[in-house]
Amino acid sequence: MQELLQQKPEIAAIFADLHPPFQAQAAVIEADRCLNCFDAPCTGACPTHIDVPRFIKKIASGNLHGAALGILDANILGASCARACPVEVLCEGACVMHGLNQQPIEIGRLQRFAMDDFHAQGGRLPRKSYENRPEKIACIGAGPASLAAAAELKQRGFQVTIFDKHPLPGGLNTYGIAEYKLPLLDSLREIELIKELGVDFRFGVEIGTKTSLAKLEAEFDIIFIGVGLGAMHKLAVTGDQQPRVTEALQLIEDYKTGKTTHIEGKVVVVGAGNTAIDAANAAKRLGAKEVSILYRRTRKHISAFDFEYRQALQEGIRFLWLTQLMAIRASSEGITSVECARMEIGSGGLLRPIEDSTFHLECSMVVSAIGQSPMLELLAQCRDVQLQQGRVVVDRATGQTTNPKYFAGGDCVNGGREVVDAVADGKRAGAAIARLLEVAYV
Repeated sequence: MQELLQQKPEIAAIFADLHPPFQAQAAVIEADRCLNCFDAPCTGACPTHIDVPRFIKKIASGNLHGAALGILDANILGASCARACPVEVLCEGACVMHGLNQQPIEIGRLQRFAMDDFHAQGGRLPRKSYENRPEKIACIGAGPASLAAAAELKQRGFQVTIFDKHPLPGGLNTYGIAEYKLPLLDSLREIELIKELGVDFRFGVEIGTKTSLAKLEAEFDIIFIGVGLGAMHKLAVTGDQQPRVTEALQLIEDYKTGKTTHIEGKVVVVGAGNTAIDAANAAKRLGAKEVSILYRRTRKHISAFDFEYRQALQEGIRFLWLTQLMAIRASSEGITSVECARMEIGSGGLLRPIEDSTFHLECSMVVSAIGQSPMLELLAQCRDVQLQQGRVVVDRATGQTTNPKYFAGGDCVNGGREVVDAVADGKRAGAAIARLLEVAYV
């Protein structure tokens, strides 16, 4: 994969860092601004509860290795979360500096500073036990939840195998997060640390049938489900089978893996969440002449974070509010336009099309970004694992499902949240599985 990206240097140039790293002197100055609060709200706002004041204090004193180990103790994917987390609404959003009318401490960039140094120095993950335990745990999916669970268990001496249908590990971290936030190679570099612990990765293996799950049950003591979400919802309009109709996550994956290096013409993105904005920004940076986001409600209803919306405006993305996609029109040469209708919000918040408001918007590519479906086909095959509204039902404290042999975490449980939430789920489940299996030794 590294060779592939090295052959496409234009991708790295187009998707340069959104938040460049600190230089050493700037990092120390920023760390010195931290008040090292005793009851730190930043730590409480982090789903993995990283001891933020402690690692920042270590940075200020020049102990970068200690800072990184403190981060990794709470969050095994501390490097990618430093880049991909919406810190504006998590740790930095809770910083007490807001109450002093000062800029919040740049916690994300400081965390990245410590983690970048850890990788540059060839740091390795510590073990919590040097005992080799015989119990075997299978993790389905190689995304953040499974990686966190696997690392926690392997550090405690258990035998862990991760299965994934893709050729690379990392899930959304590797394939679905915009390159200017988290480069693919940085995601893989972080996962190398987990491989070095001795976790066994088996790629190109799809677990999804009763037979394959029965084999896992026979071979492994515990199964952790960390499969995330499935395919994106279909647009379900006339013309949605055209070749240049694609899903937002597919567009992002294609340019991150070097399959797409240029986009021509005008692009329409349907949906206004964070993934929609990532796809729109990508299309624009890859050369699209014009990129429009269609959304059937108004700006105040979008699920994208405000800073993502403002970033899209800076990239030159156009938003069309109260606009509903009705059909995709095409000629023998491909997509020519989308047919839309103006909407209005009636009493009770109900949407309805405005009469005679139909119009056409010229474009040659349409991107669907209206949410993902749960992986019901797989989840329904997991024996005695209860689902509720397409999500796996778990004990929140342990991640254990209604079948005591199965645990679960991440998007297949929470319906789709941040990477850091999946990491927290995985670590919590890993610790609970370890406690359960260690009982046999008492």
